[in-house]
Amino acid sequence: LPPGLSRFQSSISLLQSSRSGSPQHDAGSSCFTNQCTRAQVESLVAAARLDDLRSRLCSRMSFGTAGLRAPMGAGFNRINDLTVIQSTQGLFSYLSRYFADLSSRGVVVGFDTRGQEESGCSSQRLAKLTAAVMLSRDVPVHLFSTFVPTPYVPYAVKKLGAAAGVMITASHNPKEDNGYKVYWCNSAQIGSPHDKEILLNIEEQLEPWSASCWDERLVESSSLRTNPLTQINSCYMEELASLCFHRDLNSSCPLRFVHSSFHGVGHVFVQQAFKTFGFAPPIPVPEQKDPDPNFSSVRCPNPEEGESVLRLSLLLAEKENATVVLATDPDADRLAVAEKCGWKVFTGNELAALLGWWMFFNWKENHPDPADTEGVYMLATTVSSKILQAFARMEGFHFEETLPGFKWIGNRIHELSKTGHSVIFAFEESIGFLCGSMVPEKDGVSSAAVVAEMAAYLHNKNLMIQVLYGYHVAETSYVICNDPPTIQKIFNRIRNFDGERSYPKMCGGVRIIHVRDATTGYDSSQPDLRSVLPVSRSSQMITFTLQNGVVATLRTSGTEPKIKYYTEFCAAPGKSDVSSLEEELRKITTALLDDFLEPERNNLIRRCV
Repeated sequence: LPPGLSRFQSSISLLQSSRSGSPQHDAGSSCFTNQCTRAQVESLVAAARLDDLRSRLCSRMSFGTAGLRAPMGAGFNRINDLTVIQSTQGLFSYLSRYFADLSSRGVVVGFDTRGQEESGCSSQRLAKLTAAVMLSRDVPVHLFSTFVPTPYVPYAVKKLGAAAGVMITASHNPKEDNGYKVYWCNSAQIGSPHDKEILLNIEEQLEPWSASCWDERLVESSSLRTNPLTQINSCYMEELASLCFHRDLNSSCPLRFVHSSFHGVGHVFVQQAFKTFGFAPPIPVPEQKDPDPNFSSVRCPNPEEGESVLRLSLLLAEKENATVVLATDPDADRLAVAEKCGWKVFTGNELAALLGWWMFFNWKENHPDPADTEGVYMLATTVSSKILQAFARMEGFHFEETLPGFKWIGNRIHELSKTGHSVIFAFEESIGFLCGSMVPEKDGVSSAAVVAEMAAYLHNKNLMIQVLYGYHVAETSYVICNDPPTIQKIFNRIRNFDGERSYPKMCGGVRIIHVRDATTGYDSSQPDLRSVLPVSRSSQMITFTLQNGVVATLRTSGTEPKIKYYTEFCAAPGKSDVSSLEEELRKITTALLDDFLEPERNNLIRRCV
């Protein structure tokens, strides 16, 4: 090795000697090498790229709000053959100690449409390697034969009684990324203590067990591998019908819908969901209908970015005289919606207000006894709009907040179900919705069908739910920061803004009356100054409540190098001057960004819309 690289010897050796069923292998050989990731390491060694090698080899991935997620490529902090095998070995070790019946329950494995030529990685390939590790230990694997929406994996865990599920996806992240999302036997994403214990088991299982772990062809020959696609899709669509309340109206609906699957998995499944609800199929955006791991027609594969990434959908809707545009992200767990009234693109909070009202409206139609309301819940992440809280106060059902990330919502749904309570709607502001409780995960497929039915029902109606519950005006955006120490510095400054251990007292000229810091567990609104929400020290999140009723939050993303900021003005019923509310909120949001985050001083990249 060149001078200075000896410290990486064992890591480089492990990566370079990796056997795999890469696309570039000799079918007659028992020893395979992923030439792509091997070449990446050799190139870095030859060029003595110490910083790059240090970045790739001296840290490992950890579970965030959506599992393991990182760029594809060589290195222990990347998604590749080796790290997926290591992760699965650690997962097996933990599951085998936790479930005495693992050999009968098995695990579910699914994947999206991602792939990267330069690293030889694709979601399908990584899913097969995940399956191969489990099969090498005689664990049954329910591996989907083709790409599926992310919610299908936890749904299959529930239906098949599996011990766990793994979905290979990076959802709406840039094309360079991929991920490894783990679901527990309750169908919810893993949280503490399982995530930490699995990581410890991964670190104890770094050396691949055998050549079988690298052999993706094992999924074709093993009798322990089954394909659950037909059964799960049939069960899913059958259960989805329980969310359809007005099928007769749907079948005669004059509205036309356009759907984009953003080059991902959603097209076939949304078409089937529409059929389940009695609708004609939505018009697909032809350029985005088929899988494309390069996401060629969009600058980023995230429909949450709004009109700028929905351009092709809106153009097609104009051409086809469609009224509603629906866009699912590449793994179909999120949903964006636009309506033809100058093409209004709904925010996640706005659409959640409509869906929350719709789900409770139909629930009440079927449960006329007011006493039944006592067992009903709606959930939202704490950075999302408080409008469901306003609904709950007036209508008499329960509302709860969770930490950001649908894993918290999913696990809370499970806890409530054990006590006989039902969650009829849950959401996070980043266009993640769950109507009903078919599966404890956000679901763009079912949400698309529910939105279509709601639009059909409200056609030619002018229903202003804000008049009943008060206007809720919100803004959500982000800045990009690729330097973790800078993020730490920013939040340390906020925690010592007006002196040591003294948070800011004003924002935009308005007094801050309460501060909640979910990273440290501090909450000034509580008698004991302790946050009711669980402490999450692995990420940064501070919420400010202002004297005028504005709630503002700063938090780091669990999946991308972003600092997100959220502001909401919760006006009392009867206060209807929306323009003044928006202006006041805009002033607070500007101060939150400029005074607290200081983008120019900290070299933060502002959101490009």
